[in-house]
Amino acid sequence: MKKLITLLTILVTVSVTAQNFQLHRDLERGHFTTTFEMFKPDKYGNTFTFVDFDYNTANGISGAYYEIARVLKTEKMPVGVHVEYNGGLGTFDLGEGFSGGYTINEAWIFGANYGKSNAKWGFSTYAGYKAFTGADGEANFQVTGTWYWNLIADKLTFTGFADLWTENGLTDNTVFLAEPQLWYHLNKTFSVGGELEISSNFAVDNDAIKGRPTLAIKWNL
Repeated sequence: MKKLITLLTILVTVSVTAQNFQLHRDLERGHFTTTFEMFKPDKYGNTFTFVDFDYNTANGISGAYYEIARVLKTEKMPVGVHVEYNGGLGTFDLGEGFSGGYTINEAWIFGANYGKSNAKWGFSTYAGYKAFTGADGEANFQVTGTWYWNLIADKLTFTGFADLWTENGLTDNTVFLAEPQLWYHLNKTFSVGGELEISSNFAVDNDAIKGRPTLAIKWNL
């Protein structure tokens, strides 16, 4: 799971901190993922952070991914300054009770952020330079868009994000990742729904487009 954002609160500056905890069941890969995220606005912009944990081994947590982003923007600025850091690690099965580990190369993103919203719908997007650890000086970029659409007020919301980025310079294949989500709100505290992870050139996948659905519950803290 990545950027499973309560987009209404992210796009509209509010005076309280938004936090939620999510539990997803990946129907194709057969494992659970938990996500904790927090969004906090202030008079100079907003801060968003989240962490994902995958559970697909007998020993518990098999992967972790962390992201934190800061948007610097005042009411007089039509476009905000976006600064982001992300990275993670994981394990894989070697058989006979042994496992190996790997790290997800950390990355910094520096760019510009723009958004529009109202009570019914909204979007936010940013584009920036992406600096990878171990990229050997290659120039990379990332473009991200997020959205929400309240299909039925206080009951049904369509939300999600889409990323496009490079990892080895402009001559390499680009990576695409999107996670559209649908949430039915049982009340102000709990929602049920799921997402469809759509990807190409992501992780160990080839350039074929993959679709992985989940079923999920969200607890708004």
